[in-house]
Amino acid sequence: SVKPITGKNGPRASFASRQYQRESFEQAPMYVAVMTYLGFGIVTLFGYLRDFLRAVGLEKCHLAQERDEQKDFVPLYQDFENFYTRNLYMRVRDNWNRPVCSLPGPVFDLMERVSDDYNWTFRFTGRTIHNAINMGSYNYLGFAENNADFLKTVADITHQYGVGVCSTRQEIGNLSIHEELEELVASFLGVESTMTFGMGFATNSMNIPALVGKGCLILSDELNHTSLILGARLSGATIRVFKHNNMHSLEKMLREAVCSGQPRTHRPWKKILIMVEGIYSMEGSVVQLPEIVALKKKYKAYLYLDEAHSIGAVGASGRGVTELFDVNPADVDVMMGTFTKSFGAAGGYIAGKKELVDYLRSHSHSAVYASAMSPPVTEQIIRAMKCILGKDGGREGIRRIRQLAENTRYFRARLKEMGFIIYGNDDSPVVPILLYMPGKVAAFAREMLERKIGVVVVGFPATPISEARARFCLSAAHTRAMLDQVLHHLNEVGDALCLKFSQRKYSPRPDLYEETDFELDS
Repeated sequence: SVKPITGKNGPRASFASRQYQRESFEQAPMYVAVMTYLGFGIVTLFGYLRDFLRAVGLEKCHLAQERDEQKDFVPLYQDFENFYTRNLYMRVRDNWNRPVCSLPGPVFDLMERVSDDYNWTFRFTGRTIHNAINMGSYNYLGFAENNADFLKTVADITHQYGVGVCSTRQEIGNLSIHEELEELVASFLGVESTMTFGMGFATNSMNIPALVGKGCLILSDELNHTSLILGARLSGATIRVFKHNNMHSLEKMLREAVCSGQPRTHRPWKKILIMVEGIYSMEGSVVQLPEIVALKKKYKAYLYLDEAHSIGAVGASGRGVTELFDVNPADVDVMMGTFTKSFGAAGGYIAGKKELVDYLRSHSHSAVYASAMSPPVTEQIIRAMKCILGKDGGREGIRRIRQLAENTRYFRARLKEMGFIIYGNDDSPVVPILLYMPGKVAAFAREMLERKIGVVVVGFPATPISEARARFCLSAAHTRAMLDQVLHHLNEVGDALCLKFSQRKYSPRPDLYEETDFELDS
């Protein structure tokens, strides 16, 4: 016989259990790993050979070099540190930094460029690649748009305030629309207070040092974003890294921190801060929020949640992972998010209790020294958030949230059917397709561009050396026809480059098995 899993917390635990079971991290066959390391080994050997040819003058050296009169100085950088860049990255450099010459919406235009010296320099051909499907931008809800009717309020604010503030908010840069935005964000998130910043990266890197310092302990997920890592390092706090989404690893570190205290002195830590992300931008995985909240309460720690990729993108009304798991926002001590993805703007926010936000207003470097957010950017965020909340009198916001969820599930299911290995949660609009081998990374990006599809490929050091991938970002602005076109070309390229490494068999109708989870009676 069978019975539904309810767990000790009832239906909420059952829902959380389903979410984790819907995450996939399939391992590639052993031969793929062997070929990947062999590929890097061959490229590295050729790199040393080319360095030797440059040293003896048989190959032209394109590198910036020290002048003769500076030879006796300590070198600005060690030559070996640049080995990867000049011998590996330079071979595939044409797949990054492509100049876009249109709105980066669901389709965009790219300026064609070629290289005559193996990617050391580029020249424009004067031609434009029109209407390439954009599968790389974080335009989750499609608010990166240029519809004049939608942007009327942004244009009005630009006429009223201009495009720049030229001051910090603590001096004469605090505008009424900044305060309106903060009240709106607090209402949207269900928290007491919020504070906004002009740059998403700095929201993490400049605020974490204001929250913790020497004598504090940071427990950081091993896949956290660079902005979180930089903020942790700048804080001066002790940093310990736990395995990705591994509650056993986290609890072990928490128990040890509480029992042993600080090194040498064994005094209690001043603060213990757990740092996690809502959706991890390279894996597409979703944080195990209910379990982390339970652990932070058990061990009297604080929780810092980065919702850069999850706010607006998940949850029935776009309120992020707290809504996805039905977790009380008050249980998250510091909620952080950005406006650069789902809201089609720029900047970020810190949200939580009023005491927290008031403290940051006077202690955060990003608050005290950074210029205030640009007025048209502020209005764009207000416009998008009102659309999501339905305060503009329509249901366009909810329609976009549902469309994004539908596109995400459809795209992920089709990729699994084709035989690709993809990472992450079925609800995550970040979809990594594993490519593994260095040669396939460059070939994949070039083949997709030939088919007028813009993709983002990522390799070492942004990912583990054996897990290079292409990262697709779904958008509510993508139509089913666009997705079908992308999937058609993916199927062809996957066959041509032998990228279908999955050994699992997937049902063509996975939604039939998502209503209830079951377990056998013991």
